[in-house]
Amino acid sequence: MVRITTVAKQLPPYSRSTAEIVPFIQHWLNGQEERFQRKVVKIFRNAGVDHRYSIIPPEEMFLPRTFAENNDRYIKGVIELSEACLTKALDKAGWVPKDVDYIITVSCTGFMIPSVDAHLINRLDMRQDIVRLPVTEMGCAAGVSGIIYAKNFLQANPGKRAAVIAVESPMATFQQDDFSMVNVVSAAIFGDGAACVLLSSHPDDEGPAILHEEMYHFYGAQHMMGFALKNSGLAMILDQSVPDTIEAHFGDIIHPFLERAGSNIEKIDHLVFHPGGKKIVQIVEDLFGTMGKNINDTKEVLRLYGNMSSATVLYVLERFLEREIPEGDQGLMLSFGPGFSAQRVLLEW
Repeated sequence: MVRITTVAKQLPPYSRSTAEIVPFIQHWLNGQEERFQRKVVKIFRNAGVDHRYSIIPPEEMFLPRTFAENNDRYIKGVIELSEACLTKALDKAGWVPKDVDYIITVSCTGFMIPSVDAHLINRLDMRQDIVRLPVTEMGCAAGVSGIIYAKNFLQANPGKRAAVIAVESPMATFQQDDFSMVNVVSAAIFGDGAACVLLSSHPDDEGPAILHEEMYHFYGAQHMMGFALKNSGLAMILDQSVPDTIEAHFGDIIHPFLERAGSNIEKIDHLVFHPGGKKIVQIVEDLFGTMGKNINDTKEVLRLYGNMSSATVLYVLERFLEREIPEGDQGLMLSFGPGFSAQRVLLEW
């Protein structure tokens, strides 16, 4: 049996409330049409995000920077955040770095070779024969994807332990000269952050068990979400049809998956849903609401931190692991990402 042992998060050093960010936004919009300026400020105020964190100081966020400068900040920031959250998770579990047999790092908001896992192995003196898997290009879905990969490795290798580290800096992808709605909306909902989840197939380790996991791929939907690689950096792609597409496929994503796992929606006590943005959250809340379920923790994570891409769903998961949950309760992890795809994991305490 593969179990999730613990989760630990790490936030960057710089943070501001949305109210504090609005003056920076207004300065950035100087020279734009007045009606457009009011619309952008309204988007930020109504995004459902009260606070966000960044590896970049707010006063520098809207200054011109090259792709190379942004990526250098990304590299430095994600190494520091990754080391901090992995160390926290190990301490919470009572493990030492050499207890980890498999390390998965997921990130999509910058480029680095060697990947961040190589830096962690050296910084923390991890096993010399540790198995590495850096995962890129899966966006917001990658936190759950990493758990799926770790589960399959651990199931095939009983008695082993794995660390999945999701670390992102969407703020390093902000396009200072782009006043499109996509750039505005992504800036309004995203923030930076990292989280580490530890998993184990060791008989002595405790935590909710992973009963089942699957991916669901939407055909003909590659255009809906991702990044466009430009001279200025990674420019967000976010199609307006994403929420409606999720709604149209929702039943096919949830019910057959649970049925194949020997469960059903009535047995699901806890929803660990990735907070992609206010509109997606509202749609999914309504859909789950008709089933008598709530995603209050998802909304709270969005409010407190914003969408941190792959790391965000792990912030939601941490909230459940910090509670006393009755034995036998089931939880459903769910996230969406580029491809377009949905990632699902069924947990049991």
